[in-house]
Amino acid sequence: MLRDLRATLSSLPPNTIRAGIVLLVLPMVGTAGYLIIEGWGFLDAVYMTVIVLTTIGLREVRPLDDSGRIFTIVLAIAGVGGIFYALISVFQFVLEGELGQLLGVQRMKGRIERLKDHYILCGFGRVGEEIAREFRDRDIQFVVVENNPEAIERARRRGHLVLIGDATSDAVLRESGVDSATCLLAASDSDAGNTFIVLTAKSLNPSLFLVSRAAHPESEARMVRAGADRVFSPYVIAGKQMALTALQPMVVEFIDTLAAQREGAPVLAEIDVAEASGLVARTIHEVLHDCRSVVVLGVQKPSGDLLVGAGSDTRLEAGDRVIVMGQEDELAAIHPAFSRGRVRRPR
Repeated sequence: MLRDLRATLSSLPPNTIRAGIVLLVLPMVGTAGYLIIEGWGFLDAVYMTVIVLTTIGLREVRPLDDSGRIFTIVLAIAGVGGIFYALISVFQFVLEGELGQLLGVQRMKGRIERLKDHYILCGFGRVGEEIAREFRDRDIQFVVVENNPEAIERARRRGHLVLIGDATSDAVLRESGVDSATCLLAASDSDAGNTFIVLTAKSLNPSLFLVSRAAHPESEARMVRAGADRVFSPYVIAGKQMALTALQPMVVEFIDTLAAQREGAPVLAEIDVAEASGLVARTIHEVLHDCRSVVVLGVQKPSGDLLVGAGSDTRLEAGDRVIVMGQEDELAAIHPAFSRGRVRRPR
């Protein structure tokens, strides 16, 4: 209890603390003054102090001598000034707190409304915090949707855009910009909650790419049926990663190097093959003949089939996704056709 009181006091502005001290000290000084100067009893001294400080205008408890009158004048002036100062401090604290919070929320909503092709992160637990850190390191625009006060405070301290509300609500998802978002990640601690988030988001934006967290393997099928494009179990992934590290450590290190995107290291990129990209009906050799250092790792067909290590004679179709690896400056300047396509880092 004492610790909670200390924490509360430390969070208050200095002016408010000083105002509280003034309101506490003035009655004590007034009571002590009448006890010492006039020699009154404790109740009479307290009563006289109260009527002087509150300026209610009642007559004196007993006749005052000159010393008592001078003390009363000083106490009355100090009391009026102290109470006025305390009222201003309290009013300033309330006004700045509520108004500042209101303006902060409005500014946050304005920034969220201006987002386009962004990512929506539902949940800011341990998994959500790691996702947000990765997005921030990659300069990805995203908004956190959360209704847990402690998680909201952590997200705000890290400077993330935060929308307070239940991610299973249609209204909250619309506020987060679900209609114009690129991807939504359901990363709450509840499998049932994540399933409902996916279901709600899919109904609002059928073309939205949905990634969901599943704590239990049996929840994965339900999330896929609800509309999730990818479902991940942190425990399964951790187990596979540890096993692969033990069996093939160099493979894991290679993948981690690409994922970390260290300075000078090659990066991965996805290219969506659309009708307007100029890539349709062309082979990989035709597209990449001027950029031999770029490696095609795979091509995902519209059916979902993934061609790993696709040959140079593979002909691209509308709806294909080409996964390439190379230096970032090379990927940006390879073939003019790529600049017309949609180039992004893999999700």
